[in-house]
Parts: sequence; C-alpha cells; structure tokens
Amino acid sequence: GFTVMYSETKDIKYLKQACNIAGFILQHPHLPQDMIPYWDFNAPDIPVAKRDVSAACIICSALLELQQYVPAKQSRVYLSAANTMFNSLSSSKYRGQIGTLGGFILDHSTGDLPKRSEVDVPLSYADYYYVEAMKRMIELKQK
Repeated sequence: GFTVMYSETKDIKYLKQACNIAGFILQHPHLPQDMIPYWDFNAPDIPVAKRDVSAACIICSALLELQQYVPAKQSRVYLSAANTMFNSLSSSKYRGQIGTLGGFILDHSTGDLPKRSEVDVPLSYADYYYVEAMKRMIELKQK
C-alpha cells in the first residue's frame, strides 16, 4: 500500500515506509530460507509453524513494484528476494496440481490461525497477488 501511495503521490514518506517494511520482512530472523513466511513472525512453534503463502504473494508482488523506485543496489536486493519467493511459490510444495484445489493455484495460506479460520488452505487473494507478481515479472523481462 505504501508503494502504491508513493507511486501516486511521489511523497517520499510513503517510499521510506515501504522500504522500512521491506527491510523488516527481509531481515527478520524468522523468515525461512524459501522466503515463504510463517503465519506469524513470532509464532511459538517455529520452525514447524504453518506457512502463509498469501503473505508471500503480497510481499513478492510488492517488492517487484517497490524495486523500480529505489537505487540500483536496493533494487537488486528486492528483485532477488522476489525471485526467491516466486520460485518457492511456483514449486510443487505450494502450487497445486492442475485439477486439484478446486480451481485455486496455490495452497498453504493462513487467514486467521488463532480463530482457526482459513488455516493451511488456498485463498483467492493469494492467487490474485501471485498472478499480479507473475504479471510484474513478465513485464520486467520485457524491458
């Protein structure tokens, strides 16, 4: 959201906040190597805590947008992280086989674990941001 606000207003405070959030996520000690976050960065049962594919999709797409507004060195960091996330999301660990998941693309999202709602399931917004990230990846390769 802060990245979109910056793109629309060019107000540097939004860009700074987007970069602060990206830094928090990418430097967090509980971010797994495949960069698909746990449902909560401080979940008590890490490393066996549920993952949140929907969060990874949102982060991946946001990093692909954000990278175009920052200096080259920072852009490369964001692109590298987005590539790792996208490759992980596209792996058989998170992507359903054709004909499975009731038409969804990705599995293993977590909506609200404390309330036991939408736990380890496909979610429409995960697929939406995954497709958005895919579109952004294609556009980057066409430049």
